[in-house]
Amino acid sequence: MRSVPVIVRGERQSPPFLLRRLRVLVFSALLPLLAACGLLPAEIDQTADWSAARLYTEAKSAFDDKNWEEALKYYQKLESRYPYGRYAQQAQMEVAYAHWKDGDEAAALADCERFIRLHPNHPSVDYMYYLKGLITFNGDLGYMGYFSSQDQSERDPKSAQESFDALKELVTRFPESKYTPDAQSRMNYLVNTLAAHEVHVARYYLKRGAYLAAVNRSQYAIKTYPNTPALEEANYILVLAYDRLNMPELRDDAERVMRLNFPDSIYYTQGLEPKKAWWDPF
Repeated sequence: MRSVPVIVRGERQSPPFLLRRLRVLVFSALLPLLAACGLLPAEIDQTADWSAARLYTEAKSAFDDKNWEEALKYYQKLESRYPYGRYAQQAQMEVAYAHWKDGDEAAALADCERFIRLHPNHPSVDYMYYLKGLITFNGDLGYMGYFSSQDQSERDPKSAQESFDALKELVTRFPESKYTPDAQSRMNYLVNTLAAHEVHVARYYLKRGAYLAAVNRSQYAIKTYPNTPALEEANYILVLAYDRLNMPELRDDAERVMRLNFPDSIYYTQGLEPKKAWWDPF
């Protein structure tokens, strides 16, 4: 008895063809599952038999060439295969720097914290505190910051505060470290930046008519950041805010302090002339 031909898409096909096609479809469906279960042969890792020294050499070569992605790949293999020893410790420090330069600040900070936790007595642990401070010292302003010439004092002070805290820890724990002089210079800059931020906010409140908020912010800057350049403007804003609040006694007291400490202040003749960004409509 002759079999009845099967018609597929208008063509005459034999049953064996359908079986072959069915097997292909079934295998294609199972392929992801087989791969997930590790039942398929994996790609050969050319570095599988490399020593710790060779992995570090390749990583350092990429690191020196500023090929951060390639360096991180070798460093991570080194750490996973040889987690102990001097190569692994050196890799942990350089991974933090590579992550920072590769644009992953969160990973870089986590690397620093991990190294400090695992190796608190390492001869180079002072460098990791210093690196923590550098990572958050002066982050990228972004495109708007670039085109508007945005000052760091006008930004969210969170990163500046984090940088200051890390550098302060370095200076406190390792006063003799070779990184301490630079850390102290950066701390001075950051204190001025944080003070300027407070005054920037106080100026904003004054500009918007929130005079009490301007007073509070100016007083906070004066008490928290004495002996900083921003103190002069903070005192002047205090005088203006009290005047607009119709509080003559407090205004006169603030002005006496202002004239005592800044007898030649430019604010007496120029007033407040805050830097205006090109996009600011006010």
